[in-house]
Amino acid sequence: MNKCELANSIKSSLDQYFKDLDGEPPHAIYDMVLSCIEKPLLEYVMQHTAGNQSKAAEILGLNRNTLRKKIQLYHIE
Repeated sequence: MNKCELANSIKSSLDQYFKDLDGEPPHAIYDMVLSCIEKPLLEYVMQHTAGNQSKAAEILGLNRNTLRKKIQLYHIE
């Protein structure tokens, strides 16, 4: 999947989210979307690197300390 396909998937999901609101006002969408995307991304990359945080941080383009904080935030083993 390239970047455009990922963006299209997110747009489709947001279209469905707004339809499901059925007139209710949206709230804190930014944080919701980030948490829905970030946790599985981190889990996948951590699995791909067999738990090696240094490799995972490099793949993600994050500082290793930042990655550690996010791992704790999302309770990722």
